[in-house]
Amino acid sequence: MASMKTTLFVFLHWGLHYAVSRDVSVPPGILYRVAGFPLSLPCAVSGFEGPRTQDFEWYLYRDDSGGHQIGVVSTRDKGFPYNPFQTRVKNGEVRVERDSGDKVRLVIQRLRAEDQGKYECYTPSTDMTYQGNYSASVPVKVIPDTLQVSYTRSLTSQPVPEGAELTLTCSGGIQSEQLTHLSVTFGKRNNGEGLGAEGGGEFSNIREIISIDKLLGVVPGRMYKKRYDDGEITLEKRNKEGGLGEYVMKMRAVQPDDSGSYFCESTQWIRDPDRSWQKIAQRTLDIGNLTVQQLAESLSITSSPRGEVTLQVGAPLILTCEVLGLPSEVNSGLLVQWMKRGSASSDGAGSGGVEVEVARLSPDGVVSWGDDLSRASGGSMEKVGEGRYTLKLFSGQPLDSGVYRCVVSVYAGRANPDPSTPVTLTQRSEGVTVNLKSKDVLVAAVAQLPRGPLLKRGSTITLICNATVTTTGPAQAQVQWLRWPIPARVIKKVESPASAVTVPNPPVQDGPSVIAALMYDGVAEIYANTSEVSIDRLSGISYRLRVHSATMDDQGMYACHAQAWGQDPHGGWYNTGARAESNAVTVYLYSRAEDLLLIPLVVGVSSALFVGILIISTVTCCFMKRLAKQRTPK
Repeated sequence: MASMKTTLFVFLHWGLHYAVSRDVSVPPGILYRVAGFPLSLPCAVSGFEGPRTQDFEWYLYRDDSGGHQIGVVSTRDKGFPYNPFQTRVKNGEVRVERDSGDKVRLVIQRLRAEDQGKYECYTPSTDMTYQGNYSASVPVKVIPDTLQVSYTRSLTSQPVPEGAELTLTCSGGIQSEQLTHLSVTFGKRNNGEGLGAEGGGEFSNIREIISIDKLLGVVPGRMYKKRYDDGEITLEKRNKEGGLGEYVMKMRAVQPDDSGSYFCESTQWIRDPDRSWQKIAQRTLDIGNLTVQQLAESLSITSSPRGEVTLQVGAPLILTCEVLGLPSEVNSGLLVQWMKRGSASSDGAGSGGVEVEVARLSPDGVVSWGDDLSRASGGSMEKVGEGRYTLKLFSGQPLDSGVYRCVVSVYAGRANPDPSTPVTLTQRSEGVTVNLKSKDVLVAAVAQLPRGPLLKRGSTITLICNATVTTTGPAQAQVQWLRWPIPARVIKKVESPASAVTVPNPPVQDGPSVIAALMYDGVAEIYANTSEVSIDRLSGISYRLRVHSATMDDQGMYACHAQAWGQDPHGGWYNTGARAESNAVTVYLYSRAEDLLLIPLVVGVSSALFVGILIISTVTCCFMKRLAKQRTPK
């Protein structure tokens, strides 16, 4: 039993020592790196005793040195480097960079062919006892630099108009005995302007536009992802002779933010034995500077005739919009709109009001009209030349008065934009004030309820509207009937120390409802859906409204509104804008005789039933009491 305890104690003692023993680690090898490019070898130590910050010493065993070690660099001894590395350590080309107290990296800024060999990382002991390993080594092979990169055509200093297409071509390749991969990146520098970093660092003036990565996947830069998803930026690889690849980047429509210095970057990658990808060579080639000329600096929109135009009603209105300053080498889509503010009904042609769209011509040539769809048959909008668009109203009406502006939205570099495509620039022309002179028109309207028997539920309500239009030339009245509910008087009580006083509130009125209308061309429009309604014209000035089989919902205050329509020289009718409102006529429906007789009948039947039930209940109660007394034994 004692021997087993001793064995267990010894086992635990050695296990504890092994668990806390020093361990130095470096990446597994062989590592292949390219001459002329940096080498970075990490080294870490764990399980040590002593201070947290450990010292490290690096040695090189060259392949042709016969196993002799060469001191490279040390963290504790400046005189440690051997002669081949003294100058390189002194000027910082070879150095140790510390990541933490127990992790460092050996950095050789420019790797040479004679740097090939086995690198050993050694940590001087700070332990109480010598336990574990104090060094680790990794072989490094230096391969020649075969990375190639070139471009076909450099950018010139000539400004490029906004919306133009940009094509950049870069060639790259590797001729290596080792299995390495190539990635190519197009990017730009923003002339020293601070931007959000693409990767690493708080600020950077470099933007990665698009890349073909080491696994041949296309990867857009963070700030260009949406444009790549929209097909605005593409990158294509083409195979060339000699094992080279040609990489073509296209920007469909350049933007002002695309100005800058462009470059092509070719990177050689290798996969280390630990399955991690390492960048072993990189070469950057400047392609040139790009300056994008903003469209706003050259674009201008003009409309004609200029200033103010006065026309007679019925005369044609022709407005022309001209787009100037569009670059001829850029194929852009245009959305052309004519907007109008104000009308003949306002105090002045352009005194105010909401701006409305009259008509538009889309980039694909489709004409659509604004709220007044009737103008589609009385006007046209078309492209009459390069950058010239006309709006024609064949017969001007008073409501066409106002201030007209041509609004042009440019989709630079996109001849057929999608509905979701953002507009590059929108500009407006100066306003053209259009006045249409109409004849003096006077309108009057009087509503009346003809005399007759009292109106009752089920009767026919007949109302007359006398509407007159006084003007020169043909004219018609358009009559509309409206109904308001009879105002209800609301009574409220006002408490006072002496007594409660009732004070009537002002009548509560709801909005009117349109019952029917007789248009200027004789067409009747019925809007009421509760009763049977008809409207007709009795004479040149007299209009009749009839509500058949009236219900209690049909009583109220009725009024007619008259609107004058004139005829232009071409025979077309137009709204003159002159209108009048009649007086209000109150219609009240009385109850019918049979309705009044029904009330005492209902009351009498109800009273008889109540008396009968009361008599039956009384008789039954007395009979039951008497029967109970007779059954009681004496």
